[in-house]
Amino acid sequence: MGKAAKGGKKLPAAPLSEKKKAKKNPLFEKAPRNFRLGGDIQPKRDLTRFVKWPKYVRLQRMKRVMLMRLKVPPAINQFSMAIDKNQASNVLRLCKKYMPETREAKKARLVEMAQQKKDGQEVKSKKPQVVKYGLNHVTTLVENKLAKLVVIAHDVDPIELVCWLPALCRKKDVPYCIIKGKSRLGQLVHKKAVSCIALTSVSKEDQKDLETLATNFKAQFNDNAEVRRRWGGGIMGIKSQHVTQRREKAIQIEQAKKLGLQIA
Repeated sequence: MGKAAKGGKKLPAAPLSEKKKAKKNPLFEKAPRNFRLGGDIQPKRDLTRFVKWPKYVRLQRMKRVMLMRLKVPPAINQFSMAIDKNQASNVLRLCKKYMPETREAKKARLVEMAQQKKDGQEVKSKKPQVVKYGLNHVTTLVENKLAKLVVIAHDVDPIELVCWLPALCRKKDVPYCIIKGKSRLGQLVHKKAVSCIALTSVSKEDQKDLETLATNFKAQFNDNAEVRRRWGGGIMGIKSQHVTQRREKAIQIEQAKKLGLQIA
């Protein structure tokens, strides 16, 4: 019986069932990677969350979070309200014209002056108009009302060095502004970083620009009472915010129940 079944007619294979084998290109051989122990190099993965960061990184992150959480008094919070990018570029463009001369340039000017005096000629080279820098120097200029515009950096550390300067500028009616970056001010005077700079005088062609900036900053900083009153910080984390919201919601529901009972 089995033999008869074996010797039966063979049915033709279905034409679509035949799979055509792809021709292998000898130039490109398949080499599957093995990522098991001792195998291929592991692919790059984003392990940022699992990194044990250096202590200084952890400290600066913790400090950043702490400064967000704590309530910041107005005297310190005013430094977070700096001028915008366009205003900053205008101020820096003006100040760049009055960069102090380098040591070499000053030496050359003094040598030239001495030579002119020696030869009995009239001294032609005058002392150039430059921006003044240094906290003590700027303070003296503000107290004597000689400064036309004071620019203070927002990231002076410790902040106590300059937190009283805006109040002094307001008292002496000297226009001031707060700019982002002590290093940007430092570049203007050939230093790494500078806490504040002051303009005392400019040439006639820049007088109009200085007056425009002074009037704008007077309205924005000197005469703006909001700057002196606004507290900062007190921004809690997302979990704390949710807890506070749930607590407030529970209190509202409780009050609604009490009101409902009173009405009934």
